[in-house]
Amino acid sequence: MTATEQYLIDTWRASQQGAPMPPPPGRDDVAVLRSLRTYEQARAVMEGRPARHPWRAALRRILVRPRAC
Repeated sequence: MTATEQYLIDTWRASQQGAPMPPPPGRDDVAVLRSLRTYEQARAVMEGRPARHPWRAALRRILVRPRAC
C-alpha cells in the first residue's frame, strides 16, 4: 500500500469518527531535512570543525572538477 492510499484511508476513517484529519504525506519533509542540517552543523561546531553547508561543498566538488577531454 502506498503512502497516498494509506492517507486516503486514514482521512476517510477520521471523517467517519469525527477525529482531526491526518497530515498529508510529505508535508514535513523539508522541515526534517532542515533540522537535520542544523543538527549536523551544530555537531560540527561542538567538535571544533567549521560548520559549512554540506550541499555547497558537494556542488563545489561537482562543478569545479576538471573535465577530461
